[in-house]
Amino acid sequence: MLITPVESDILIAVDMQNDFCPGGVLAVPDGGAAAPVINRLADIFRHVIATQDWHPAGHRSFASAHPGKKPFDTAELSYGPQILWPDHCVQETRGAEFYPALNTPRCELVLRKGFREQIDSYSAFFENDRLTPTGLEGYLRERGFTRIFLAGLAADFCVLYSALDAQRAGFETFVIEDACRGIDLNGSLAAAWATMEKAGVRRIASADIAGVAR
Repeated sequence: MLITPVESDILIAVDMQNDFCPGGVLAVPDGGAAAPVINRLADIFRHVIATQDWHPAGHRSFASAHPGKKPFDTAELSYGPQILWPDHCVQETRGAEFYPALNTPRCELVLRKGFREQIDSYSAFFENDRLTPTGLEGYLRERGFTRIFLAGLAADFCVLYSALDAQRAGFETFVIEDACRGIDLNGSLAAAWATMEKAGVRRIASADIAGVAR
């Protein structure tokens, strides 16, 4: 059954940035391939927003901020265990810019996250302390959106946490599988899909949306 986007639907393109795409310091395998799918979706949805990792230099989620640690190690931060990443999406750098192949001229909002030096932020709704909101939920409610369609990078981190928070907040939530790519760190991609499905998030393809060009 095809899904026809309506006025109360919104497409959220998650973190389609240079550092997560080919040539980036934290490139998601085949991450750039999500861009043309998102572009086709953005032509159909009446409302589109994007999220952007926006880290200050020296962010505490960077391995370089922890002497003796290397990327993909874990550190204990004030809010619990945190995977340590290569320095990425640093404010005002090319790596933080949107991937050039992404073309969403009708994007209505760019929500920046992860800009607090001490707290990482996977979800578009909450930072990793699970207490600090980004303000996205209020924005969506104020504008009357009820269904959220997620795409972007990475399916097993920022898309995953955004989908779980959206579903928990009471939005009907869909993840468009072919418009995402995953890091798949130690089986994290399969685990992410299982977690989302258990939470009630609907896993669909772009072909399930009426009007998407093939």
